[in-house]
Amino acid sequence: MSGATDTGTGAVAVPFEVRAADPVAGAFRAKGRGRIDQRKRVGFTFDGKPYSGLQGDTIASALLANGVHLMGRSFKYHRPRGILAAGSEEPNALVGVTRGPGRFEPNTRATMQELFDGLVVESQNSWPSLRFDVGAINDRVPGVLSAGFYYKTFKWPAGFWHRLYEPAIRAAAGLGRAPEADDPDLYTARYAHADVLVVGAGPAGLAAALAAGRSGARVILADEHAEMGGHLLSAPDIEIDGRGGWAFLAETLGELAAMPNVRLLPRTTAIGYFHQNMVALAERLTDHLAEPPAGAPRERLWRVRAKEVVLAQGAIEKPLVFAGNDRPGVMLASAAATMLHRYGVLVGHAPAVVATHDSAYAAAFALADAGAHIAGIFDVRTAIDPALTAEAARRGIEVAPGHTVLGTKGRLRVSAVEVALVANGAVGAKRRVECDTLLMSGGWTPTLHLHSHTKGSLAWDDGLSTFLPATSPEACASAGACAGQWGVATALADGSRAGAAAAASAGFFAKAVVAAVPGERAETGESVIVLPAAKKGGKAFIDHQNDVTAKDIRLAVREGMRSIEHVKRYTTTGMATDQGKTSNINALLLAADALGKAAPAVGLTTFRPPYTPTTFGTFANHHAGATFEVTRKTPIDGWAEARGAIFEPVSLWRRARYFPREGETMREAVARECRATRESVGLFDASTLGKIEVVGPDAAEFIHRMYTNPFLKLAPGRCRYGVLLGEDGFIRDDGVIARLAEDRFHVTTTTGGAPRVLAMMEDYLQTEWPDLKVWLTSTTEEWATIALNGPDARAVLAPLVKEADISAEAFPHMSVVECRVAGVPTRLCRMSFTGEVGFEINVPARAALGVWEAVWAAGRRFDITPYGTETMHVLRAEKGYIIVGQETDGTVTPDDAGLSWAIGKTKADFVGKRSLARPDMLSPDRKQLVGVLTEDPSIVLEEGAQLVEADAAPPVPMIGHVTSSYWSETLGRSMALALVAGGRERIGDTLYIPMPDRTLSVRLTAPIFYDPDGARLNM
Repeated sequence: MSGATDTGTGAVAVPFEVRAADPVAGAFRAKGRGRIDQRKRVGFTFDGKPYSGLQGDTIASALLANGVHLMGRSFKYHRPRGILAAGSEEPNALVGVTRGPGRFEPNTRATMQELFDGLVVESQNSWPSLRFDVGAINDRVPGVLSAGFYYKTFKWPAGFWHRLYEPAIRAAAGLGRAPEADDPDLYTARYAHADVLVVGAGPAGLAAALAAGRSGARVILADEHAEMGGHLLSAPDIEIDGRGGWAFLAETLGELAAMPNVRLLPRTTAIGYFHQNMVALAERLTDHLAEPPAGAPRERLWRVRAKEVVLAQGAIEKPLVFAGNDRPGVMLASAAATMLHRYGVLVGHAPAVVATHDSAYAAAFALADAGAHIAGIFDVRTAIDPALTAEAARRGIEVAPGHTVLGTKGRLRVSAVEVALVANGAVGAKRRVECDTLLMSGGWTPTLHLHSHTKGSLAWDDGLSTFLPATSPEACASAGACAGQWGVATALADGSRAGAAAAASAGFFAKAVVAAVPGERAETGESVIVLPAAKKGGKAFIDHQNDVTAKDIRLAVREGMRSIEHVKRYTTTGMATDQGKTSNINALLLAADALGKAAPAVGLTTFRPPYTPTTFGTFANHHAGATFEVTRKTPIDGWAEARGAIFEPVSLWRRARYFPREGETMREAVARECRATRESVGLFDASTLGKIEVVGPDAAEFIHRMYTNPFLKLAPGRCRYGVLLGEDGFIRDDGVIARLAEDRFHVTTTTGGAPRVLAMMEDYLQTEWPDLKVWLTSTTEEWATIALNGPDARAVLAPLVKEADISAEAFPHMSVVECRVAGVPTRLCRMSFTGEVGFEINVPARAALGVWEAVWAAGRRFDITPYGTETMHVLRAEKGYIIVGQETDGTVTPDDAGLSWAIGKTKADFVGKRSLARPDMLSPDRKQLVGVLTEDPSIVLEEGAQLVEADAAPPVPMIGHVTSSYWSETLGRSMALALVAGGRERIGDTLYIPMPDRTLSVRLTAPIFYDPDGARLNM
């Protein structure tokens, strides 16, 4: 069978005869090879052209099986690109995939996306087509797009940057196209706890999980690939404990799967390692299915808290750097081996190999044994293991010591390479070698990302010319190749040791087991060498995804970049979606050489989560559509809904706004609820109030310092209204504070302010007054609050109360007692936000509905009426009670709000006290809270409406604004509250409110419209 012909997508003819491949599965499918299902064909399209693959293929393996190497165009120069690697480190083969209606995703790694029937794949960053891309003109303009071009190239003529250059650069930026439809998929999240979490299921990870699992420890084993096994998947011929590598793998996975204390998570990437051994895992659940089950989530975010973590992420093969090293068909030797052993794909019929590491030979031998003609192995090293050269000779493969590749030939795929002998920096005679693929291996770089996430230190290894993990502040250990332990035998032993040690640290008896791997030879490697370009202007790439060349690195150094972090940002090397997995070490070595420093003196750039690109859906998981924001509901919510309540969002809570009867408008319903509460009794769900338990010997002192009011002498059993200021002296929150005992306070806050107030308290307690012995606990969800208000409130409540006397004499306004209501332990407060006799019944949330129904039943003979937040607003406004966030806007002081009585005049200090003494805070012209009555009592003002002094054409100075405005059934007219400059001195004055259709005249009054003496509170 002759070599492949040009497919129109990057495959080229080669002048070699090869052994027959399976014509059904593809011209480059090696019959009998791989671990995928050879019987089941899968249809898909790439750029509109139909192809077929096999069940178990990735997009990349299926395209390679069909002779397609051209899969995309590069970011900056629009150069043709094929795959470089075979896993998540792949920088080139990023494609757009459509998994169904509305399910489009850009920048999917073709090496990771599993194939399924009907998958639609499209290339990216090219126009009008992949084969002919006009953007490739960038590759023909030398120097224009060099490192840092965006800093210096487009500065002339003046003014053109914003008008021309910036829009053009923004239009060209990015890879792929953003999805246009809303994401229809579901996402989910789970928490998990483990004694031992093992990341990576290669030899080391499997051995670690096995050792820990056998001890009885709870173990989670996560691996990013669909099939666990790591390097073992590409080692079918290795012998482990007397059986083949694949048989050993099957038995190991079978034993782990049978352990009830072990959880296996394939298709799961550890994306981040956070404090206190919390590791985030992103699990792909349905991306590999043609027809996901209805309602099945696409991805799951795991938050795993582990006692011990074993990192067994393996290592990534380093590319070599030479002119044209990015051409389609140039790939890592390990990628070619993976394609053959896992997917049964020959990446080429006539590959050449360039190497500085022994592992390239294994890939070359495997391809040769599968039918490929190896065009030659060009080894930069001069000293090569004789056993390797003997094996090559047995297969008729030329080995050229001291040789390297100077450059590649071919337009859309490599067709030849230029090689030469390099000795002492001198380049010998060049020769051309025909090939259809070039495999390269510059040694291996341990995968350090998660170790780095922990702020772990690194140690440079001169022999391996790479960094290795050193110490970490977290309870984790690295094992196998990611710790620089090469070879299956070494990785198995190191992983077993690490797993046993982790289990022992978690409190289990564990034993490491050493597996026998006879016949495995030790591999050696040398540091990667940056090779000269074959011709002037040839581009030798360091970062394939961001089109960063060796010249760019050297240019950055020449232009003053000394730190590797500066080099990174100036050139963008390592800043692409692959986070420099295949480029960072080469960039470091090149920068070190340009600086004349040793690599460890230059250092390594910082790795940050996530380890690989992760969908927004994974992070947001449940928060989409109706669940975009958490909707918190009180225990009474269902009761209110069953009675037809209309709800409104308040902070994160859903609250009943009003309870309309059949045919009632909101105004009518609110008027009825107000009448009932003023005349008899109303029932209100106040559970959303923030609640904080303040406990400790210094609790009173702490609250005394935080709030404006004095609290040191507040007696147990009494309550006091408190105002909380910021350091600037402006009102931040308010609430009633009940002293339950000498060392215990029940503090309430506004519904939306609870988290803010607790955070503020914690901040002061930890940073300003760490000497105070005080403990703060959020109890908002612990206590439900039932507010009972009205002249008949005591008559309704009294029969339900045990262990307390709630008569007016024994239980006056602003009292608190711990008792039982309807048989439930209760913190009962006598307080009111309506101006009527009021009680707040604080009961455990789990018992709240029962108590509510008991109060409801007891109040039926008094025609008890449930009321909502709208009625609450009207009733409190009639009394002139403020609502923080409505009568305040972050610039209102207590005096502005009419709360100067709440400031402790003799207090030495409290939060915000000094700011209140500033001259501008004492100005009589500050906006002050007043009441507003319209000339026409039927007109309800708009909240936010501006007040002016004169009925004149604009512009007119605005001296205030309406903060609250309602129809008052009690007053029989409208009313409003407003903040007006010098408002208290203006009471009785007439002001004006310009509206779009007319100007309204209003009269300023005191802000208390109802029962100004408070007689009804003390009934």
